[in-house]
Amino acid sequence: MLQGYPDIVMNWVLPAFAFAIGASIGSFLNVVIYRIPNGLSVNEPRRSFCPKCETQIPMRYNIPLITWLWLRGKCKWCNEPIAFRYFMVELLTGILFLAIWIHAINGVGLFGVIALWVLASLLVSATFIDFDHFIIPDSITIGGTVVGLIASFAIPALHDQSIWWKGGVQGIIGAAVGFALIWMVVLLGKLAFGKIKHDFDEPTDFSISQPGGEEEPILIQLGEHEYEWGEVFFRKWDRLEMDVVELQFDDSDVEFETFTVVGDGFELNSEPVDIESVKKVSGKINSAVVPREAMGFGDVKFVAMIGAFLGWQSTLFVLFVASIVGAIVGLIQKFIVREEWARPLPFGPYLALGAFLWIFTGPAIWIWYLGLLRGAMKQG
Repeated sequence: MLQGYPDIVMNWVLPAFAFAIGASIGSFLNVVIYRIPNGLSVNEPRRSFCPKCETQIPMRYNIPLITWLWLRGKCKWCNEPIAFRYFMVELLTGILFLAIWIHAINGVGLFGVIALWVLASLLVSATFIDFDHFIIPDSITIGGTVVGLIASFAIPALHDQSIWWKGGVQGIIGAAVGFALIWMVVLLGKLAFGKIKHDFDEPTDFSISQPGGEEEPILIQLGEHEYEWGEVFFRKWDRLEMDVVELQFDDSDVEFETFTVVGDGFELNSEPVDIESVKKVSGKINSAVVPREAMGFGDVKFVAMIGAFLGWQSTLFVLFVASIVGAIVGLIQKFIVREEWARPLPFGPYLALGAFLWIFTGPAIWIWYLGLLRGAMKQG
């Protein structure tokens, strides 16, 4: 499609343009990363604003990369530091757009490159949101899956196909396999690592409340251990089991034989209690068993999105790479940084890393690895 352009255009002008587009998109991704998890509109206000003084930034002070360097990483109005990560996201996105252009333009064409740019933007956004909030929003995963399926039909070259419906079928299979594969991992992880046990030497205070008001998350306090409701209850049938010694509803004593917290409320003496009818539950416990997930459901939808763009083979590779990288990081945290095993780790960034490796080198690495396995099996 682009053959026939002078070498200077192909080798310098268009790659530079790709980097500039990426840096500009990175500036928008900073908006997405900050606003979506905080429940803010991406469109209102339209202009970026300082997260400290909330002054809207005019266009002349919102030039990707250049503005951050020019102002030395500080807001022009309040002089408070602007995190280096804003610059890093713009630079990273620019580099990724450039790398995708160089790597894929002759393989999938201009529209294929644009589709991969969209995927790269989704991966970068999800990575940094997951780092900060341990979530991957549905607007990224579900919306990205829909875009990936449309791109698969419209650009079959993404799946090494030339007929539109074959590309679409590959996208559908990729999304389905990605979803089913990670869902199985979630279920197996639940069986293997699905509980955290807290034993206390003496009766210890516990509470379940929403101290920040109705818009804030429900907090579960078990002695010195604190959880958000969404971290504990992934499914309605998940149960927080406690050996309760004293129990109060809204600071009033409650007579009880058994008390359990479930995903959609409380069970008092085996009878359901509407969670909306009680503002605070407190008391003392001897022990607690907290349900937990090996992986969040956002990761399941995230891999489905990757499969929609890149096909079912990519989902196997992505999970393989993410598991290795996650295990290495977990071991480093445990034995070098000395953090607890129970500390949550965002898995989305490792999945995104696997997706980028697949885009640039994945098929070759996968074929090489499968060749090693076949050779080992023959020797065995």
